[in-house]
Amino acid sequence: MAGVQVVAMTSGSRKTAVARVRLVPGVGKITVNGKEMNAYFPTSPLQVMVRQPLLSAKADDRFDVIVSVAGGGFSGQAGAVRHGIARALLAADETLRPAMRQGGFLTRDPREKERKKYGLKRARKAAQYSKR
Repeated sequence: MAGVQVVAMTSGSRKTAVARVRLVPGVGKITVNGKEMNAYFPTSPLQVMVRQPLLSAKADDRFDVIVSVAGGGFSGQAGAVRHGIARALLAADETLRPAMRQGGFLTRDPREKERKKYGLKRARKAAQYSKR
């Protein structure tokens, strides 16, 4: 991989997942943590989520995407990869900003898991109240 020309290197995040994305000229192959994307994300909705930025930019056959992702679960990791791919496409071609912005791919989803409070079973779940 020493002779591969990297077009863009960015990172994306969602919940506690962080993805480091490299965009290289190629045929549209997406590799996540050394595995084919279809093997790493086995469900169809997650695969569609990962491909969304490439499809909206009409660049799904111009670049190969190499991703290293860690933390969180599958859904959070798929969102982090999508965010990172969108940022990498933008770094490669600034004219894609309106398409990425319209799809909402550049905005980092701020929702995080709420912390557990003392006296409760979970963040908000309390023991059932009984008057008598």
